[in-house]
Amino acid sequence: MGNYRLEGRVALITGSGAGIGAATAQCFIREGAAVMLVDANERGLELTVESLRTAFPESRLAGFAADVSDGIAAQQAIESTVKQFGGLDILVNNAAMRNYSAAANVTPAEWQAMVNVNLVGMSNYCQAALPHLRTSGQGSVVNVSSCYAVTGRKGMALYDATKAAQLSYTRTLAFEEAPHGVRVNAICPGSTLTDFHVGRAQKAGKSVEQLRSERKDTSLIGRWATPEEIAKPILWFASSEASFITGTTLMVDGGLHIM
Repeated sequence: MGNYRLEGRVALITGSGAGIGAATAQCFIREGAAVMLVDANERGLELTVESLRTAFPESRLAGFAADVSDGIAAQQAIESTVKQFGGLDILVNNAAMRNYSAAANVTPAEWQAMVNVNLVGMSNYCQAALPHLRTSGQGSVVNVSSCYAVTGRKGMALYDATKAAQLSYTRTLAFEEAPHGVRVNAICPGSTLTDFHVGRAQKAGKSVEQLRSERKDTSLIGRWATPEEIAKPILWFASSEASFITGTTLMVDGGLHIM
């Protein structure tokens, strides 16, 4: 391969069994990276890996089924990546869980479950990956937060609070890892038409056409993003094109944050 943006690099992407994570895996593979896909949904992960292998028969990729809140599994996923591909250069923390409870009604157990995935899960993979990212010489961490980390709405208090915390964690880790040559950045996607949203709408008796019309007023651009439109900024942060950027939050939300 020649002149690919991630040629010779190794990436691990959490939450890559579908949606933004799967689109990012495809983007990375297309640009020459070896990719380890991690997801808690074992069947969804298998289907995505099979699909990518069919589309890119010469690619180097593998899957590892794990819940990111499991710290031991995080260590195993990183070790498996290094063993199979010879190192680790890029970590994308994309896995997340959602909760739709109103702030006045949420239980401590709901809070703990949310924190375990969205914050502890991210920390698990950063801690496990950092020794390898430090020796890479071009280590990059990209944390996938949300536009709602910086703007408000109702009904998603837990999700939005943990997403805001991810941005704080990103800045702190960028400070701590700069001396080791590891860049740490975050992106904040807006409304993205993923399989998750399609499936949730269908369960509620909505068509995809109805779903599309519901987000016309949640961005200046007036539509949903595709997963690929979120994957490309992640690719950019991971690549050498962003070599002088760390501790930065990039809004990929069609302008929602200024509305």
